[in-house]
Amino acid sequence: MSVQLVERRGYLGGRASSYLHPGVGEVIDNCQHVLFGCCTNLIGFYQRIGVADRIHWTSEMTMIEPGGRCSQLGPSWLPAPLHGVPKLMSAHAFTLADKIALARAFSALMRSVPHGSTESLGTWLRRNGQTKGALDRFWRLVIASALNADLDSIALPYAAKVIRELFMNSAQAGSMGMSTVPLSELYAGAAEFLAQHDSRVLLNANVDAVEWDASAQKWTLVTRAGKVTSDCLVLALPFEAMGKLLPHMPSVPGADALAQQVRSHEHWPICSVHLWFDRDITSLDHAVLLDREIHWMYNKSRLQPWRKLKSSYVELVISASRTFAELTREQAIAQSVSELAEFFPEVGSAKLEKAALVKEVRATFGVPPGIDAARPTAVSPWPNCFLAGDWTATGWPSTMESAARSGHLAAEALSESMGAPRSFLNADLKPRGLMRLLTPKQRK
Repeated sequence: MSVQLVERRGYLGGRASSYLHPGVGEVIDNCQHVLFGCCTNLIGFYQRIGVADRIHWTSEMTMIEPGGRCSQLGPSWLPAPLHGVPKLMSAHAFTLADKIALARAFSALMRSVPHGSTESLGTWLRRNGQTKGALDRFWRLVIASALNADLDSIALPYAAKVIRELFMNSAQAGSMGMSTVPLSELYAGAAEFLAQHDSRVLLNANVDAVEWDASAQKWTLVTRAGKVTSDCLVLALPFEAMGKLLPHMPSVPGADALAQQVRSHEHWPICSVHLWFDRDITSLDHAVLLDREIHWMYNKSRLQPWRKLKSSYVELVISASRTFAELTREQAIAQSVSELAEFFPEVGSAKLEKAALVKEVRATFGVPPGIDAARPTAVSPWPNCFLAGDWTATGWPSTMESAARSGHLAAEALSESMGAPRSFLNADLKPRGLMRLLTPKQRK
């Protein structure tokens, strides 16, 4: 089977991409993207396209308070789900009351959360007696950042999934991976893979219309690069792009219901601030920054040594903050540098050589209670047409893993429609240690 991949932009990766920033003359990612050991479908995708060796893995997380005091989170020799307990209990960032509250919440989340629960994470946390320190330094920072939304705008089942996967199932599942190359270079391997399998990529080919020939049983895409004809069609689009395309699709039963699902989704922004200093400001690869507007620091000078910089390049990430997204470039950079100096004193004497601000206003879709009703399956209302994208019904929140899963699910639906069923979805990592006794049998 030959595949034709039609891409609106001039490069692959979608929201997980990089580009040459004209203002600083550097190739930067549109935002720092990370994956975890539990992302089995994304990891499998990287292995197939030959870029798995370009991911830097770590199991340690450094939390820093203003003033510089550090706490370490990470696994120990204890079996799951206890493997993270020793470092959590010794973390300076949390008081004894905070630790007791977190332990109580983690214990409660060992029990299954009903998939159809309409309770928000915020409501559940208040009901389970979380302290201010636990809320501010763990739930609002680590979990709300992972899901990129306010606590009251997160469905409890998704929060429970993040906790179980990252902190409870196994040390391997919670390990964090970061690309050592620009994201577009990472995903360029997909174009090479397709070329090796008698397929092709059409770049800069925005789709203006979609036509279905019922007699020939063929789809035709009208693009800026010309017409593309195919037996089957997979629409791997963000939900807002899907909404724009729907009026140009053939009128069929079920199209209006899909349009309503699309309208039910909402975006949440992520901002990233890229800073170049004339000297090293820290020896850490990455860190979680507490009690300030900036949330995460990634030391690109260390994570991407190929840059061979004489100076220091760090990227700061601010998740789920619409207030920060409304700042001007000058305000955002000034605030970021000022706050960064509270964690790393060397910033105060370093010279800021250049800076860039990236606002990804459509970074993720929200996962409020009830959102699953608005996530369509891979099977569309049209014949021989299938849906993909991180916002479709994958069981995962807005992540690269969800995007990879959606592609596999679409491939399975397509194969099923052709009378040649195949399984493409990679199995989840099996829980380890004591978690094997606490987790229902998982679907492949």
